Amino acid sequence: MDRQGNIINPSQDPQLPKETVLNYYQKMTLLNTMDRILYESQRQGRISFYMTNYGEEGTHIGSASALDPNDLVFGQYREAGVLMYRGFPLDLFMAQCYANADDLGKGRQMPVHYGCKDLNFVTISSPLATQIPQAVGAAYAFKRQNMNRAVICYFGEGAASEGDAHAGFNFSATLECPLIFFCRNNGYAISTPTNEQYRGDGIAARGPGYGMLSIRVDGNDVFAVYNATKEARRRAVAENQPFLIEAMTYRIGHHSTSDDSSAYRSVDEVNYWDKQDHPISRLRHYMTARGWWSEDDERSWRKQSRKTVMEAFEKAEKRLKPNPELLFTDVYDEMIPTLNKQKESMWRHVQQYKEHYPVDLYEK
Repeated sequence: MDRQGNIINPSQDPQLPKETVLNYYQKMTLLNTMDRILYESQRQGRISFYMTNYGEEGTHIGSASALDPNDLVFGQYREAGVLMYRGFPLDLFMAQCYANADDLGKGRQMPVHYGCKDLNFVTISSPLATQIPQAVGAAYAFKRQNMNRAVICYFGEGAASEGDAHAGFNFSATLECPLIFFCRNNGYAISTPTNEQYRGDGIAARGPGYGMLSIRVDGNDVFAVYNATKEARRRAVAENQPFLIEAMTYRIGHHSTSDDSSAYRSVDEVNYWDKQDHPISRLRHYMTARGWWSEDDERSWRKQSRKTVMEAFEKAEKRLKPNPELLFTDVYDEMIPTLNKQKESMWRHVQQYKEHYPVDLYEK
């Protein structure tokens, strides 16, 4: 699909039904709306941190839709759309970012570190690329158990420079694991551009050196991403071999709320990708040309999606924080003496300096 939403090669058109394409668009734009509201909430001091997904929505939705729901996902930290496509509700996205009592992680993680066992999405870890060898181990276990499941592991081109990436690529190939390595090459590893990140031909070119099949795909074309991921999954499961996908896209937003990307790239560069080559506008052109989407549909959906996000946002903000005693759970089956002492010490401290600890804001 080109930038005007035209199918370039009819033989590569996945011929997805209208309902599926509309779901793609609604998930991509809902993610975009959630990003805008949570980004602003961080700027207002309501949450501590946030990372947007602007410009990379096509890589999320295209790949997620090509997987089986039982496939295991290891994300890096910019794959919220994958989890959203699998059915993770807005209430839980908000609960995680606000670290409230509804958060599945019980308030222990910083914002955007989502995870959901029921949806086969492994909790995000901040250290870069640690998920890569972990994904290999999970895929090897699936192979040993003959489970007909695949693992997909997302990472950026910057993470591909970590030693964990080399270890993961090599082990997955030699152990013949049903694993999809999905690299989101978005142009920048925080502030490091790709021309300073590597001298070779990107990330896909590394695959043959490890004995892996690889492909480079237009990450702003949601159908191309779907086709590549679908075939990669078929081969991974049927042939027990890893597959490396490099999706070329662009990170329109700052790396995170701790970053100011104007220090290392121009406004004109960002505006070009935002206005001329955005995965959401490509898909909208495609739908409009088929009579599947109109200006009235757009206005109605934008209004509805913003209302839905704001309702979840307001609910999360009013919710109590998790019980502080959860700090000491989920490590040992039974509380050990040293943890009991720490818990008692914490409560003594809170009582001594209670003017600094608003315990009424926490669940009892």
